[in-house]
Amino acid sequence: MTDITAAVKRKTRGRPKVFDRNDALDKALMLFWAHGYEGTSLSDLVNATGAKAPTLYAEFENKEGLFRAAMQRYVETFSAQRNAVLNDDALDVKTAIEAYFRATAACFTECDKPAGCFFICTSSALSSGSEEVAQMLAQQHHAQESALKAFLDKRQQRNELPQCANSSTLASYLACLLQGMSVRAREGANRADLDQIVDTQMAIWPALAGYCELS
Repeated sequence: MTDITAAVKRKTRGRPKVFDRNDALDKALMLFWAHGYEGTSLSDLVNATGAKAPTLYAEFENKEGLFRAAMQRYVETFSAQRNAVLNDDALDVKTAIEAYFRATAACFTECDKPAGCFFICTSSALSSGSEEVAQMLAQQHHAQESALKAFLDKRQQRNELPQCANSSTLASYLACLLQGMSVRAREGANRADLDQIVDTQMAIWPALAGYCELS
């Protein structure tokens, strides 16, 4: 039994008899995050949430439905916090990008939850039978990159980036960096390790932000 699973199970002791949907989602989220979609069984979810299988089926229809709801919980709880930085018009483009990646480094390495990004961690080791789950996760990857591109486009319109800069290419690069940070965190990198990566990124930011493709 992993530390995450044990922690989740401890939280279920003395649970109320009334089904708490948000509490169940929080616990399911942690299990999926730690073990992946296929690595988490219905039995694991029943034990962690304290809800019987019929209750989970009635609320979420099936395991895939529960995963979809847990994924949305992650978006609302963790992704939204980081994206809020990008929507802060009081921050200049460089400050906003740095704040976004510092917040990401913190999120990926906080000891009270699994390391790395939920989307990236659960994307690995999916079989062909989990095609719909893979599509859901792919959509979230695209949404993350799209949020970065929308931010860059907006700042380009405010002349904080050169008009010739390719926002699509820069957003793709930043999304790849996020994926790399997630992998490093999953492999045991701590907050200081990820902050060093962010330090390097910000050191080369003027070159990245000012890059223009030659016609």
